[in-house]
Amino acid sequence: MLQAFNAAEALDLLEKEVPDLAVLDVMMPGMDGIELTRILSQDYKIPVLLLTAKGELEDKARGYLAGSEDYVVKPFEPRELLFRIAVILRRFDKAYQSLIQIGNVTINRKFFEVSTGERSVVMPLKEFELLALLASRPNQVVERGAIMEQIWGHNYEGDDYTLNTHMTRLRDRLTQIGANVEINTIRGVGYKLEVANK
Repeated sequence: MLQAFNAAEALDLLEKEVPDLAVLDVMMPGMDGIELTRILSQDYKIPVLLLTAKGELEDKARGYLAGSEDYVVKPFEPRELLFRIAVILRRFDKAYQSLIQIGNVTINRKFFEVSTGERSVVMPLKEFELLALLASRPNQVVERGAIMEQIWGHNYEGDDYTLNTHMTRLRDRLTQIGANVEINTIRGVGYKLEVANK
């Protein structure tokens, strides 16, 4: 578990490790929890649970508009907080281990690192997210629309070229580290990651 006393410390921690979920207090010195929520949810795709002593509808609205997944008013029972965290993790499919293994490829979701034996590479965020998404559903077709929404968000206004370009780069990186998995295009539908038959 990572702990920070303000937004600046939290953002510094993200340079080394990315958590599956963030619990933020709205009232913090410097940057408040609403603004930090906006950064974590939009730039890092981290689900956020907000804590606040205020129960007004306006504050809840600000939190949700900033991208928070849930909102807990203080004081609260610890068990309620844990329950809400579990629900968010389930919704985001983040309850599984941070290490994903398929074929000879190990994907470390904490450090954005992909390795095969002694060879490893730290991938750009979007390419890593693409690989982690496909690897979490091995041998299953993931539709293009689902990929675009999960990786780029439902408000993204780009075109198919963006996904095609990232997929090409990802395939090249897997080849460079000697991965024995391949990303197959299911024409008109999406993509599937599976161990190569060699």
